[in-house]
Amino acid sequence: MSGPARLGAREAVALVTDSFAELPYDERESAPDGPLAWPGYDASRARAAERTGETESVVCGTASVEGTRAVLIAFEFGFLGGSLGERTGDRLEAAYTYARAHRLPVVPLVATGGSRMQEGMLALTQLQRVARQSALTREAGLPQIAVLRDPTTGGGWATLGAGADVVLALPGAQVGFAGSRVRPPDADPAAYTAEAQVAAGSADAVVAPERLRETLGRWLRLLTHPSGEPAPVPRALGATDLPDSGWDAVRRARSSRRPRAEHYLDAYFTHRLAISGDRCGGADPDGMLCGFGEHEGRTVAYAAQTGAATRPAGYRTATRLIRLADRLRTPVLTLVDTPGAANDAEAERQGAGAAIAELFGAVATARTPVTTLVIGEGGSGGALALAAPGRTWATPDSYFSVIAPESAAAILKRPPQEVEATADQLRIRPQDLAEMGVIRTDD
Repeated sequence: MSGPARLGAREAVALVTDSFAELPYDERESAPDGPLAWPGYDASRARAAERTGETESVVCGTASVEGTRAVLIAFEFGFLGGSLGERTGDRLEAAYTYARAHRLPVVPLVATGGSRMQEGMLALTQLQRVARQSALTREAGLPQIAVLRDPTTGGGWATLGAGADVVLALPGAQVGFAGSRVRPPDADPAAYTAEAQVAAGSADAVVAPERLRETLGRWLRLLTHPSGEPAPVPRALGATDLPDSGWDAVRRARSSRRPRAEHYLDAYFTHRLAISGDRCGGADPDGMLCGFGEHEGRTVAYAAQTGAATRPAGYRTATRLIRLADRLRTPVLTLVDTPGAANDAEAERQGAGAAIAELFGAVATARTPVTTLVIGEGGSGGALALAAPGRTWATPDSYFSVIAPESAAAILKRPPQEVEATADQLRIRPQDLAEMGVIRTDD
């Protein structure tokens, strides 16, 4: 079966930009046949230049994408497989430096087979160079949005691709650290695809070519509008009267008719885009929704529990979201709704405790304002990790508890018929929480 069509660098640029101006290059003089005097290397470069019309494997410039200016880095796979050499490193460093000097986001359009063998270790060390430039750009508070084309493998994937803040990919693109010629002979090719990387939490979304410009433009607009103002508290969408008892609060929060995170996010945002995955092998699409959206003309980041038990990958994705928003000076909205953290054996193997600890730390140290609304179940530490100290509100059809009433009764060795009374004793109703100072009631 044939793979996706491979776009050249200029074709990829034309696909996503309204206008493009190439940056000037200060090309270094290289020794005959390169630093290793590799026989035939100059001839290979000359043939690649004649075939592609390019003098190196990357084209760098400034562009307008749906009205937002950015620095674009487009790989030309037809030039020695889009490989990185010393002169490639020169161009990449210059592009990142220009982006920081002019406060522009960086968009790598990646298509590479890795480092250039004809330049040996000097080619491989360009990855360190690129990683530093990416890190400096990250520290400067500028977003990086990568687009993975076919193929994206080797060091290019492990730096420009996987190291970006948001990772988009074209359908069917070959994506993986190991290229097709160096994998084990029995390796499953399906594991080395854009779709597999999204499922594994290493990329955010697969985007069809015809939608790429619009999607990239929306991401750039959302991520380049910092704001120091807190996100406004969403209005309650469900019950308006307060629960009579603790067990009444539990019943309401567990009702299938109660509005869930999707309802709140749809009502709150004019439009939104999701990030997905924890960047270390996992995703929790059923338990945690994360992304950025527009609310009343401002960008707000969000992390929202869905009412299911949250898995470790969900907590790590929320941590990733909050740290990214913090760097970009974007306010955060969190929606709490979970019976608690997933507590099965697999969750423990996936590092549930460490994942929750990381989220507690991200919320505690965030410099950007975090606003929290409890919209359903607030089950113990698995819910509290997402809540902002001093900036948490609750809807009338929610509760927040140190532990579920059933679990509390079991630990206290009480019979099942005392569960409802235990719920009252725990003081988990919104009005109880307000009285204790756990939540706020002001607007």
